[in-house]
Amino acid sequence: MEDVLLKDNENMQFLDDEALVQSEPQGFSPEEMVRCENCLRSNPPTRANCLYCSAALSGGERTADHRLTKLKPLEDSELGYNCILLPTEPNNLATAKVPDAAHLLKLKLSDLERILNWHLALPVARTATRADAELLIRELGSFGLNAITVADVDLGFSGLPVVQIRAAEISDDGIKLQQIGGAEGITISWSQIALLVSGRLITKRVESAEQKGRGGEREIIEANEFFADQLVLDLYINGRSETFRITANNFDYSSLPGRKLMVADNFGLLQNLIQARSPEAHYDNSYLSLRQTLDAIWPSGQRTGSGGLRRERPGKFSIESVIESSNVNQFTRYSRLRSFLLNLTQSESQV
Repeated sequence: MEDVLLKDNENMQFLDDEALVQSEPQGFSPEEMVRCENCLRSNPPTRANCLYCSAALSGGERTADHRLTKLKPLEDSELGYNCILLPTEPNNLATAKVPDAAHLLKLKLSDLERILNWHLALPVARTATRADAELLIRELGSFGLNAITVADVDLGFSGLPVVQIRAAEISDDGIKLQQIGGAEGITISWSQIALLVSGRLITKRVESAEQKGRGGEREIIEANEFFADQLVLDLYINGRSETFRITANNFDYSSLPGRKLMVADNFGLLQNLIQARSPEAHYDNSYLSLRQTLDAIWPSGQRTGSGGLRRERPGKFSIESVIESSNVNQFTRYSRLRSFLLNLTQSESQV
């Protein structure tokens, strides 16, 4: 027995006989670190601003490559910066560079080609910082693609309200909008309406109940799925920054001339009437066709919650969970982007 133990001890390796397997990824080497010109401290090459003093970092092409490879998608609720690709004439587009541009943006080639084929100003990326967005724009410029940076703040996602309209009084001179929860209406003339954006708001909600089965594994004992789909129309008024929103199922059509029985028919009548009375307004109805294209950059928001414990019978409980997805933020971003670009075009034409 002692001979066996001695032989085992002889075969045992000391800790320094073999390099330990590292459980955490290696950091950046000293040569890869970028020194801040303001405070002279070293920073990871993936940062756009100094970790210590927040000054902008300039590390050359090597730093840019690190930052581009580390770009990650943002959560729907986070404020970020959008790279908006401007329409490109087919004759000016180097088609051989499109696959490289798709790789840079971390998009499928088919998704980028679909965006290009629309010949509209559309998002191709959303980043956490303006510096990252501008870096992407510079790289896209080398491929012959022009883009601009539009912050979520510029689109009103830092507190600009979406005013929900519950009713309207229509006259020859204009329209009086009654907001939900508001006593006084907002009266505007037909000539004040600058832009109309139509679409659909789609919400999906899945409620499920899980219970521990034999062996400790959870099994779904009940599941319910709810789906809501309603038409929506956003109005933008000259001289006002709010988004005025009419949703088909939350509007009172009692004052609408020639109203019908069906909500969808009444909503169509209302939309056609507003369009006819405001001929100077721009009208955009492309969201429905673009929705799947936008999903690659502005995916529908998803929220997961818990419904708590539910008692099935004495000594037996189930756990309820809720998963809800909605395109409300996606449509709002698209709608406000169209308004932002229209205002930008009008400002440039006045210069």
